[in-house]
Amino acid sequence: MNTDPNPQALPDASMTAPCGINCWTCLAYLRPRNRCSGCRYGGRSKPDHRNNCRILNCEHLAKTGSGFCYDCEQFPCRRLKDLDKRYRTKYHTSLLENLVNIKTTGFEVFIKREYARWHCPDCGGTICIHRGFCMACNTRTS
Repeated sequence: MNTDPNPQALPDASMTAPCGINCWTCLAYLRPRNRCSGCRYGGRSKPDHRNNCRILNCEHLAKTGSGFCYDCEQFPCRRLKDLDKRYRTKYHTSLLENLVNIKTTGFEVFIKREYARWHCPDCGGTICIHRGFCMACNTRTS
């Protein structure tokens, strides 16, 4: 099963969470059952802890024009710094760097880099940020 976005139809900004996590590389989005529809989408398919996310529901985020934390007057806030530290430590990804890259290079450039980074060279599937391997063929990242 190829879960990777078509290179001609890369994900739009709605598939990147306000904090800089790429929802299309997330285990909750890639898993075959009870699949999450992404942080920006509500509904039953999203776990309660996603619906109750403090960053997603932040009053300061609601005031930004972009819907991303980089536009917030509090950037980077304590919650975002803590989440970034966890993602750098566990998943070798900096959410703060993601946000700065989106802001400075634009979303299209950012998403093309991310697609190249998380694209499985063996089957074309998606390498899961949380597991470190392709969800379609189990190829591990180097």
